[in-house]
Amino acid sequence: MSEIKQNLKYSKEHEWVEVLDDNKVKIGITDFAQHSLGDIVFVELPELDDEVTVDETFGSVESVKAVSDVYSPVSGKIVETNSNLEDAPESINDDPYGAGWMVIVELSDSSELDNLLSAEEYDVFIKEEE
Repeated sequence: MSEIKQNLKYSKEHEWVEVLDDNKVKIGITDFAQHSLGDIVFVELPELDDEVTVDETFGSVESVKAVSDVYSPVSGKIVETNSNLEDAPESINDDPYGAGWMVIVELSDSSELDNLLSAEEYDVFIKEEE
């Protein structure tokens, strides 16, 4: 069974969002997603100051099984990336909600957060996919 953190919001593309303050969020892929992918061997992240748009790709995750796009659950500007993933992409497998975070985004429209799933809604969603 996949770990789902109560304090996060989730997308149907299996990204999690942690609200840091009024206009910044931290984003990564969920425990369910990393389990589905298998051992992650490479992560491609956007550049600082890149603009991301809700539901559009901002990077990819390569595992021993496949390469998967990572979709932005929000719109805004990349203000920080997790450079540790360059040397340790397996951090996503080991700690998807901690050391495996991917980017921090300065939101252009905080109301987009209202379209994301709660932990309970995400739990129901992934059970339907299993």
